[in-house]
Amino acid sequence: MKQAPGKVFHVAVAERGRTLAAFLREKLGASWGRAQKLVRSRHVMIHGNICTDAARRLKDGEVVKVLDAAGAAPPKADDVRIVHLDDEVVVVEKPTGITTTRHSEERSWPARRRQVQPTLDEMVPDAIGRYLARRFGTRGGKPRRQPPVRAVHRIDRETSGLVVFARTVPAERILAEQFRAHTTHRRYLALCVGRVGTGTIRTNLVRDRGDGRRGSSGTEEGKPSVTHVEPKEHFGDAYTLVECRLETGRTHQIRIHMAETGHPVCGERVYSAPRHLKVVDSSNSPRVMLHAAELGFVHPETGEDLRFESPLPADIERVLATLRR
Repeated sequence: MKQAPGKVFHVAVAERGRTLAAFLREKLGASWGRAQKLVRSRHVMIHGNICTDAARRLKDGEVVKVLDAAGAAPPKADDVRIVHLDDEVVVVEKPTGITTTRHSEERSWPARRRQVQPTLDEMVPDAIGRYLARRFGTRGGKPRRQPPVRAVHRIDRETSGLVVFARTVPAERILAEQFRAHTTHRRYLALCVGRVGTGTIRTNLVRDRGDGRRGSSGTEEGKPSVTHVEPKEHFGDAYTLVECRLETGRTHQIRIHMAETGHPVCGERVYSAPRHLKVVDSSNSPRVMLHAAELGFVHPETGEDLRFESPLPADIERVLATLRR
């Protein structure tokens, strides 16, 4: 599956902070109305993700693409599958294409602007209401409104798979501590470029490795990060389906570690392999091929060890089927 062709623009340092609509108006020579309509109708991507917020402030280095054809519709509450639900926690399968929680600068946005691109934590209460309505029925035909959930960890916008949210303040505190102490179980499946072997990647990750992006410092500076890698299926020497088990859970850890070892996750557009390595991704992956397949933690109320599994989603299975042929 290839993305629709279109025009590509790179945000320069001097253009940092401009709204997406203003940026497009200048680059395309379009009217304000035309620029805003392109964004609202899902014709604009930033770093490979559809953006429908015309007022979004751009950062230097970002890649803006204007598509000839509208992008796919965003996930809705019905696309969020409830895996486990009780009074303290809810475990869900996150579809690709939505962020887990809002960035700090977005939390002050008015409700109307947030509704343009809702986040997973904003969609889960609705998903819970629908789940309970299907299971127990409703009076008046409408699901009962559910209180907000509390995020204790997150996975990337394009990553699919398992996420747990707390439903109470005590549960939030206990779960957050488990993630901080790295006592949770997190196993991912990723399709990577090249023939990947078994091994453990240990580096110190920093917010800026020198080019404005996260990466390994190569020194003692940064946070220790450990990823255990095991190949599950080889596709000749071109690609490998790997299992990545996190001993730590830093931001973009798997994507960074695999790219830096010369085996970037297929569909990766931010982190690239070292320049001295010739790495070609011809998989035509529609997004970053990364899935949170297993999640385990201790229940904050009962103390029970819980573990959940999620099968690979259809888009990854389609790419794998093509490679097998």
